[in-house]
Amino acid sequence: MQAEELVTLVQHVLDEHKGNYITILDVREKTSITDYMVIVTGTSTRHLKALCDYVTEKTKEQGLKPLGVEGDMNSDWVLLDLGDVIVHAMTAQARAFYQLEKLWSVDQPVASSFAIV
Repeated sequence: MQAEELVTLVQHVLDEHKGNYITILDVREKTSITDYMVIVTGTSTRHLKALCDYVTEKTKEQGLKPLGVEGDMNSDWVLLDLGDVIVHAMTAQARAFYQLEKLWSVDQPVASSFAIV
């Protein structure tokens, strides 16, 4: 499955299961660890885990086994690694605190403004 197809599938499953504020970040030019990061807000820690479980179930049906899951029922951030797509399911408080969208939107500086004297 191509990365674009996978991210579309993930977005659909999260939307279908009431994930809030789904954001897709294309990080292909910023990192080699993944192509896309999907950030979604859940209504509770249980909802976060359920969202990741639904995505895992649907991707397994497509023959793709997740590489790993970090976080549990009491976590305010659950990470699901699908290789080309990483899902960050977060509570509203955790999402506001960590601001992943802002972190990954920072571009590399073109030139240094410091001079060696």
